[in-house]
Amino acid sequence: MTPETPLEIGPTDVSYLLERPGQRTFRLIDCREESEWQICHLPDAQLVPLSQFGELAQQVFTNTQEHLIIYCHHGMRSLRAAQFLRQHGFVHTQSMRGGIDAWSDMVDPATPRY
Repeated sequence: MTPETPLEIGPTDVSYLLERPGQRTFRLIDCREESEWQICHLPDAQLVPLSQFGELAQQVFTNTQEHLIIYCHHGMRSLRAAQFLRQHGFVHTQSMRGGIDAWSDMVDPATPRY
């Protein structure tokens, strides 16, 4: 991963990375709220709600070189979260374009849409 890591990553690319569990080199972060998390979430994701992002960030994110992929419902909140982390030195942070809604559309139709 280079310093030019794109700010956004597509759902199919995230799916490809998830299918390589022995070689997984990223952490998946869900920045939606608890009520949305209860509806559906991606495997192995960690919930860090955007409403608490600023206060939880120092505890949850400690390695600025870690590859983080953040998603939300449609990709707007995760884009803000990724930009926030990048401003704090996390250069390999990405937002999943289109959020979990796009995931349901492009990767796994069994994922509930809301």
